[in-house]
Amino acid sequence: MNILGDTNFIIEIIFLPFFWLIIYTFSGSYRKIYRKSRLQELGQTLLSTTIGVLTIFFVILIDDTIDVYEYSYYYYSIISLWCIHFFITYLPRVLLTSRTLRRIRTHKIGFSTIIVGSNGKALNIFQELQRDSRSCSNKFVGFVNVEEYDTYPLSSYMPHLGFYKDLKKIIKDYKIEEVIIAMERSETNTIDKIIREISKTGTYIKVLPEMSDILMGAVKTTLIWSPFIEIYQETNLWLDFLKRVIDIFMSIFAIIILIPCYIFVAIGVKYSSPGPIIYRQIRIGKNGRPFYMLKFRSMYIDAEKNGLPQLSSDDDPRITPFGHFLRKIRLDEIPQFFSVLKGEMSLVGPRPERPYFIQKIAKIAPEYYLLQSIKPGITSWGQVKFGYAENIDEMVQRLKYDLLYLENRSLVTDLKILIYTIIIIFQGRGK
Repeated sequence: MNILGDTNFIIEIIFLPFFWLIIYTFSGSYRKIYRKSRLQELGQTLLSTTIGVLTIFFVILIDDTIDVYEYSYYYYSIISLWCIHFFITYLPRVLLTSRTLRRIRTHKIGFSTIIVGSNGKALNIFQELQRDSRSCSNKFVGFVNVEEYDTYPLSSYMPHLGFYKDLKKIIKDYKIEEVIIAMERSETNTIDKIIREISKTGTYIKVLPEMSDILMGAVKTTLIWSPFIEIYQETNLWLDFLKRVIDIFMSIFAIIILIPCYIFVAIGVKYSSPGPIIYRQIRIGKNGRPFYMLKFRSMYIDAEKNGLPQLSSDDDPRITPFGHFLRKIRLDEIPQFFSVLKGEMSLVGPRPERPYFIQKIAKIAPEYYLLQSIKPGITSWGQVKFGYAENIDEMVQRLKYDLLYLENRSLVTDLKILIYTIIIIFQGRGK
């Protein structure tokens, strides 16, 4: 048989390189290549190889007409394909990763870095990094001060680039890749503003372990020989892609099967009290972008007629009798499936808050801004474990659950949260 005359074979040969390129792109293999460890390279290659080989096997290689006694051919084919692809892919990758790590440790490659801080602590950490070549992959561009002082000890070693309020511009102008926060304890009252400024730039943020209590639940450790804790900002392309696909299909499915609920609730809201059926409220989404979150109205109109945003409570007189029912079984939230379809929200993610309350929360817990690295959700781990918050302190308490979700995001975690949410709905434990 002349395989070159087989049209399907030619198409498959042309298609396969693009297929593997897509697989490795979504696994994150081509992102932040100078920051990858050999272990991370191993994990990404194992995942990509397994997904790719299984897809090729079931789409291209499998033949339904093969004799049942020749099933051993299937096993031999898939194992052989997996082993061949893994080894010819992983070996050159691990060699390149090892070479890159050597170049980083010998300071041939480094990450442009600024220090936020200017006094003794900043100077000590700079000198420690300079002494420990294994942990220092930084090329220090300069430092920014947090408070005004007569002299800055760090200015003898690197340029003074300006004040912390100019961080966003400094990061852009100097193409900064890492920010090390080495502030004095007396300066930490401004950390919420600093985290907010930096988190929007996509740079790596590192803090000293003794500051981890300020950012509790929002950090992860870096390499064991590093003196820092790193604030998590990485994204997982595979997870984001799969979540988006699931969001779209599940939202379409939910909207269709909930059509009777939409009609019932719309009629109930209309006749329960004067006012619109759908209530729109500005919330803050991914990357700090505002959007209108939709709900079935559960309160009387002019619930905030004094102009000051207010949180609701169990015995809130602003809530209509029908609104209490809606909140108990979360039916007031179902218009948000349309926001999920638009891409403004996800099925699972931290609940979006209003700008007024975000400012209040961030003064107590600046790590709140880390939640804006992902899409907000219709339901969340904080919502499941804590429920609706009635004041700022409760919102801060609920925050720790959302930060745990941020650190441990996965499709399995999302599924668990959805199951728990459904149980809460049927038990009527909402408020």
